[in-house]
Amino acid sequence: MTWPGAPLYPEQRRIHRIHRGLLTERQEHIFTWVAVVVVMLYVTAWIAAVADIYRIRNTPTFIAPGEHTEPAGPPATPVQQVTSMFGPMTPAAPHLLSDAMLSFLHPLRGESGDIRFVSALPGSRFVEAPGGANVVIEGQDATPFVAPRQPGIYDFAVQMNDAQKPIEDFAIITLVPRSARRGGQIGRYRLGFWPFENGSMPRTDRYAPPRGFIQVTPQNEDFQVSSHFRMQQFLTKDQYGVWPKYLLLDPMLLDKLELTIDELRREGVRVDHVHIMSGFRTPTYNRGGGNTQGRANLSRHMYGDASDVYVDNNQDGYPDDITGDGRVTIADAEKFARAAERVENAHGSLVGGIGIYPACCGHGPFTHVDVRGFRARWRGTGSG
Repeated sequence: MTWPGAPLYPEQRRIHRIHRGLLTERQEHIFTWVAVVVVMLYVTAWIAAVADIYRIRNTPTFIAPGEHTEPAGPPATPVQQVTSMFGPMTPAAPHLLSDAMLSFLHPLRGESGDIRFVSALPGSRFVEAPGGANVVIEGQDATPFVAPRQPGIYDFAVQMNDAQKPIEDFAIITLVPRSARRGGQIGRYRLGFWPFENGSMPRTDRYAPPRGFIQVTPQNEDFQVSSHFRMQQFLTKDQYGVWPKYLLLDPMLLDKLELTIDELRREGVRVDHVHIMSGFRTPTYNRGGGNTQGRANLSRHMYGDASDVYVDNNQDGYPDDITGDGRVTIADAEKFARAAERVENAHGSLVGGIGIYPACCGHGPFTHVDVRGFRARWRGTGSG
């Protein structure tokens, strides 16, 4: 019989472990107190640990003299979840200047790609650049590709919007204007006067008086003007103790020489060094310095676009045998001339004079190369 509200299946009565015979009443009390003590010890240790951490974080650290400590790292920044390659949470990639974006500078390196400078008068533009492009020179404000105000040789970078890229192996040379000359001199360096400075008209613009000069000092004379040539190789061979010196040097001449080296190498000729027997000549030197035999009144040497050259790999000051016949003769100068001829045929902008000279007056055979703007060929008999 069941009573109202009574469970259908009466719950079994739980029997205490004392009555089950597992522990005595005394053992039960001991067990309970031990458990209480263990819990209290655990809680006490936890409170002490928290207090110690708080004390360390809020106590300044004393650093004794001579000691050092590593600075704390930056606080962790929240990690952004990138949900789309082009979404608003995607970190912005740096804006890079590719070679294609700098292609407006490529013509300055010449047909050979070996030229390492461009020259311009102070404050004048030296290249036409796309909109938004500027030149940056260390210590100066960005400008729209104009030469610095002070004469010198300057490395530079190109800036477009928020990107900037240094230009390697290339420099801007700011010229000293011809107007700085006084009585045919700049400082103590004697230059003289060019033909047609009296106001008469030259036959072509290539014979117009120069607009300015490269200032050469002991500190910059070894500047690499192209892959195989340095500035000091083209200086007039006089006034050795006078500094600064002044130089005219046409990059087109260097371009033609570099391409001629390439032509000779394609023939299997070893070319490590080309000697510049004569480069720029001041009008003063051309008129009366040294041996004047073979020096024309309108010599291209006075305009910085001519040189008398020969291969001299061991740099002993005498031409090498580049024909392979075991001798140094005019045939070696002719071989150099034929290579320069092939360069002109392939690159019409570099047309000019090619002259062949035999050994004479204490020097070996050599080849004259210039970029006067029209074809000229001859065989010389003097010093060039």
